[in-house]
This record gives sequence, C-alpha cells and structure tokens, in this order.
Amino acid sequence: MTRNGKLALAIYGAFLAIYAATAGNRLRSPSHDTHFVYQAKMFLERRLDLGRPPPTQNDWAEVEQLVLKDGRSVAGCFLRSQPGRFRTLHGKVESIADADIQTRSKKYYVSFPPFPALLFLPAVALGGLNVNDVLFTVLLAPLGPMLLFLALRRLSARGDSRRRERDDLWLTAMFGVGTVYYYASVLGQVWYTAHVVATALCGAFVLASFEAAHPLAAGFALGALVLTRPQMGFIGIFFLYEAWRAGRLSLRTMLAVGLPVLAFGAAGGWFNWARFGSVSEFGHFYLNVRWTDRIQRYGLFNYAFLARNLAAAFTLTPKLLAKPPYVQIPWHGLSMLVTTPALAYLAWPRVRGGLHRALWITVLPIALLSLLYQNDGWVQFGFRFSIDYLFLLMMLLAIGGRPMTRTMRVLIVVGIAVNLFGAITFGRAWQYYWDGFFPISTSEL
Repeated sequence: MTRNGKLALAIYGAFLAIYAATAGNRLRSPSHDTHFVYQAKMFLERRLDLGRPPPTQNDWAEVEQLVLKDGRSVAGCFLRSQPGRFRTLHGKVESIADADIQTRSKKYYVSFPPFPALLFLPAVALGGLNVNDVLFTVLLAPLGPMLLFLALRRLSARGDSRRRERDDLWLTAMFGVGTVYYYASVLGQVWYTAHVVATALCGAFVLASFEAAHPLAAGFALGALVLTRPQMGFIGIFFLYEAWRAGRLSLRTMLAVGLPVLAFGAAGGWFNWARFGSVSEFGHFYLNVRWTDRIQRYGLFNYAFLARNLAAAFTLTPKLLAKPPYVQIPWHGLSMLVTTPALAYLAWPRVRGGLHRALWITVLPIALLSLLYQNDGWVQFGFRFSIDYLFLLMMLLAIGGRPMTRTMRVLIVVGIAVNLFGAITFGRAWQYYWDGFFPISTSEL
C-alpha cells in the first residue's frame, strides 16, 4: 500500500474516533428524524407512501385524498394563502368547499431524494425501523476528510497544488473538524445524513474525474449525488473540465459518464411521478411545516429568499450576554466566516489558473441555488448548505497558493474550537441557542 493509502486509512480511523466520541450517548439510539430508515422500509414493502401517520411532524410530505360528492376523487393539497382553493398533483387549482367533500384522508411520504435510503436497505431488512441512523452517519462521515486528503495529494502530485503533505493534513483537519461538516457528522437525522452521504459521493466523484480517467465511476457517483442533493449535480462541470484538459472529451467518455446519470435520473423521475405526478417533485411542495405558505406562494427557489440566505451564510454572529450562558447562537446559524475563518483566504489566491476558474464555475451554481432556496437551513449551528460545496472550497484553498503560515494555522485552530463547541452543544444544550434575527411567521418570507 502506498504512503497516501496508509495515511488515508489512518485519517479515516482518527476521524471515526473523533466523531464517535463527540456523538457520545447519541450512538445509543436512533435520532428522532429517521426518514431514510422509513423510506428503506417502504422500498422493502414495495410501497410509495408511509402507509401510516409519521412518527414525528417534522418534514414529511402530506397529500390529501378527497372523494367529492359529485363522485370525483382528487389528490393534492389546499393552499394556505387561498382558503378553499385546492391544488391537485397535476397542478390544477380549483375551489373545493367543505360541503363538497364526502370523505377525506391523507397519505404521507418521505420528501427527501431517495439514494441514502438505498444505503439503509440491508440494515433495515435485518433490523427494521430500529436501525441506528446516528451510528450509520458516524461510520460514513470519516470518508469525507479521507477522500479530501487523497484529492489534495492528487492535486499536489500533478502540480496543481504546491502543498506539502503536512499542509494537506492541516487542510484535511480543517475540513473534518473546522467546518460545519463536523457537527453534521455526529447527529444522525435525515438532513445531516444526506449531507454526509453527499460529501462521500462528492469525494468519490472528484477522484474518479481527475483526467477523466474513470468516467463510468464518475457517472455512478454523480447519478447517486443527484438523488441525494440534486443541486450538487452541477459538480459535473468539473468532470467536463478534466476531460477537456486531458484531451478525453469524446463521445465515448460522455456516454460512459452520462448513461449512469441518465439511469439514476430516470429512476428518480419515475419515483417522483408515481408519487406526486411530476418528475421533478420530491415532495417538498407538500410539506406541512411553518413555511408551507411561502413555498406555495414563491416556490422552492426565488429571489425573494436571497437577502436572508446571504445573511445566514456570511453575516450572522452570536449574541453576547453579560450573564450565563454568555453566548447564544441564532437558530439560523453562524456565518461561514465565523465557523471557518480560514475560508477568508479564498478571496486572495496567489495562483489563478484554469483549474481555479473551473472549480469556481462549479461552485457558483451550487451555492446560488442554496442562496435562492426557501429555507436557510434553520435550525442549525452554522450555514449547513455550504457543505454542498465545502469539498470544492478546500480544493480551491489548496491550489490558491497561499502558504500555510502561522496566521492561517491559527485561524484553522479557531475554526476547530468553534465547531467543537457546535458539535458538542447543538441538540444537547439549547440554552446556547435562540430563535433570533429572523423570527418565522406565516405572514413573512
């Protein structure tokens, strides 16, 4: 085994120990939001819907089934902003009064893209709904920093990065415990499990994409990624750049990478159509949550959400108090520059080459979609949607040419301290958190 391979295994083991220790007593039982476990159970039962009321009220899609007195049956949801107006699964809006309804019932669905549920299938087949999603997430999470280290070493080997091995270890530590990836790795829960799965797939895709050497593997990773965090599908831009750079931008290469993506996309589209009558609808339009009204009014992505998301990403700070607990973090999370101050070096790279531009072109559409999204990640310790492109930001830091100075190492250590606090307290010590800055109501965005 090569030195890089041995170090990668050591990195996996070290971060597994860190994440397991931080998770602590969470490892004893599943989290409260095991949507992927239920989705896996539905797959095994060959069901599209849950078949029962959900175990919690957090982020489940609800579709009303109405039998009308005129003999018609319709499925969809009532619009909160337009009382008495019902939107069917196929997008038709009509007026339905209570007096028009003979019977009504509901079906419940998992609204999250389904690939992570496939990973739970073997465990759910053996253990049923009691599968521990926290343990699953903690076991998977070390793949993120491990694959990042291998990617950074590859960048150095081919001359894109001038980083030494020690520098890449610093950047690996920064990613694993000095960003919001840390707290996301120790919670379980459907949202964070999706981030961890997507990060592992992102790492696998990047390694397969270098020089477009493994297009089929890259295609499978990209297809699975689209069915985990769909906006991350833009990472395919990186493969196109690598194929062009290596002189392998051929029909054969494009078919090898594209066919698995099309297969995953077709399966996901059929799954969505069978449940919600739309190939692109995973179910978020039918969420019964506090912000359902704004989803129905503006959709999932809208310019109206940009200002709030920009604030969550870049400006939110903790509230300082004169008495215990002395500091409180808004439920909308902390700025990326607070949780990971070393990211500021991205603004002043010394080296700007083709790869630098390609990575930013890849990051920007992924980041833009998160900034236009109807939710900023609430409730969170830091801007968790940044996990979608953190792997690529670490690559940009590596190739940017800024030396690993004492100041940079200090900023990395500060980020590690901040995120250690978040990983320990989030979900455990709510006195350190408050629903502030952007209180949610049904009358505002």
